[in-house]
Amino acid sequence: MFDQIEFMGEFFEGLTAVDEAIVQRVAEGGCEHCLGPLHRGDYPRKPRGGLIGVAAEALERRFSLCCGREGCRRRATPPSVRFLGRRVYVGAVVIVASVFALATAARAGVQATGVPARTTRRWLGWWRGPFVETAVFASLSGRLVPAPSRGEVPTSLLARMVGSPHERVEKLLSWLAPLTTGSVSDGSRFVRGIV
Repeated sequence: MFDQIEFMGEFFEGLTAVDEAIVQRVAEGGCEHCLGPLHRGDYPRKPRGGLIGVAAEALERRFSLCCGREGCRRRATPPSVRFLGRRVYVGAVVIVASVFALATAARAGVQATGVPARTTRRWLGWWRGPFVETAVFASLSGRLVPAPSRGEVPTSLLARMVGSPHERVEKLLSWLAPLTTGSVSDGSRFVRGIV
């Protein structure tokens, strides 16, 4: 599926634009707790991109919001298509390195992606375990026919999508975006229609 893939700056600029649109949608809705105004309160990140996403290392900010009402001040971190939760590597690299880990020997995967085999094994454990128990996976399984094989996620998800490898990864990132936050309920409603 991915013989040679590299994510250049344009790919991450597109993802940044999507994240900006998501932040704007969340901010327009106000604080979920007190309906106060939400203000930007981004925080620093030092993401890794391995060999296939070196350009991602320029993504130094995770977009976030903070309630402006005194007494509340709760943080609302919107869903993201750039970052996959708290993982150090950017989401696109997590997906592609996991695909390589499923398809090749560990050494070949490390040489192709620059991500250590131990890290990709941990990610594969997440894809096969906690991920397949999420509402996001249940929703994807209902949309994709035939249903993706649990043992071959994320490859089985990407195989059912159309478009170039970059477009497939971007689409999967948009579907995974609700998993990237715990401070905004029903994060999928903010992502719909943007990607």
